[in-house]
Amino acid sequence: MTARETWTVDRLHHALPHSASRQQLLADVNLTPIGELPAVLDRWAAAADTLLAAAPRIAAARAQHAGATVPGDTTVDHTGDVLRDAGHRPDREPGRGAA
Repeated sequence: MTARETWTVDRLHHALPHSASRQQLLADVNLTPIGELPAVLDRWAAAADTLLAAAPRIAAARAQHAGATVPGDTTVDHTGDVLRDAGHRPDREPGRGAA
């Protein structure tokens, strides 16, 4: 049995990780003329095969970065410096720009 014979539209739909790609699959299936449908489904089957083959690498990359620090953990708030450098003064009315 070839890879093409193992796929159904439902299996392709469930193999796709994002709702946008699942919606696109269904739109392609519903809007493609019958004569062109095998070629369209072959492209979707190839995409699903590629995704399934990449799944172990994706899982490994996610596991590797699971313990990484979040940039917010080391960010310093410089809002006061920016406001001071911009000439912010409490006695000025906010919203009064150059206009």
